[in-house]
Amino acid sequence: MSFVVFADSGCNLPQRKLKELDIQVVPFAYELDGELITCPKYPDGFDGKSYYDRLRQGAVVKTSLINSEGFYQAFRPYVEAGKDILYVGISSGISGTVGAANLAGRQLMEEFPERSVLVVDSMGAGLGTGILTCKAADYRNEGMHAAEAAELLNVDRMGLCEYFTVDDLMFLRRTGRVSGVSAVLGSMLQIKPMLRGDEDGKIVVCGKIRGRKRAISELAAMYEKKVKDPEHQRVAISHGDCLEEAQQLAERIRAIAPPKELILSMHEPLTGAHVGPGMLAVFFFGEGR
Repeated sequence: MSFVVFADSGCNLPQRKLKELDIQVVPFAYELDGELITCPKYPDGFDGKSYYDRLRQGAVVKTSLINSEGFYQAFRPYVEAGKDILYVGISSGISGTVGAANLAGRQLMEEFPERSVLVVDSMGAGLGTGILTCKAADYRNEGMHAAEAAELLNVDRMGLCEYFTVDDLMFLRRTGRVSGVSAVLGSMLQIKPMLRGDEDGKIVVCGKIRGRKRAISELAAMYEKKVKDPEHQRVAISHGDCLEEAQQLAERIRAIAPPKELILSMHEPLTGAHVGPGMLAVFFFGEGR
């Protein structure tokens, strides 16, 4: 039986990809200088330059999870119409969103016991969640049931590689990823941290590089070292308003080992608030996380 694939707006997939794979999106919301804003469902509808410029100018952003009622309202019309649901969500290591989705799913399955509402914790964020969600749609299109697809996705996520660097350490300081002293000294010395999503779905520092160009080279090097069967997978790059550097990274990726498809997007606003303008990330499946 076919099922409906859901993601949240943090998946960062372009509109064309959501439409091509028939993926439904539940949007996050955030406050920007006290104004409540609903995230666009896809980055094409997001004025990233304006957003990241405001962050550069000191704008204050507050983020929050999607509550269970938001998921309930999004899922219910499909469940009521006789469809099962598979939602792939942002890592439980950085957000409580999958917990809220599970709560909504349990409520709906009590009301509609013949239906399944399944939640997969991507253990990732941004386009990491996005490329895993694309796999969910692939499995559905191959004729799998939702439970079969969820089981495979829980295996796939263990090979989800997410590597990124940031331009300004002060944004990471606000989220506690680096100390205040390290952030100030790092900024003065042009130290660029390399970060990754770890086995628990949390963001960890995995290296420190001096200079932006070297940091971008290190992203390409991690792809070369860890990617598995690129010709059969989607690889993704997102950026916090640094398109030229993202394009340079894309060229290096294609030169190292061309993927079946390369997705390039402006990084969405929710997690973008925590990594700041100048963030550059690559997402792919490889040998372990």
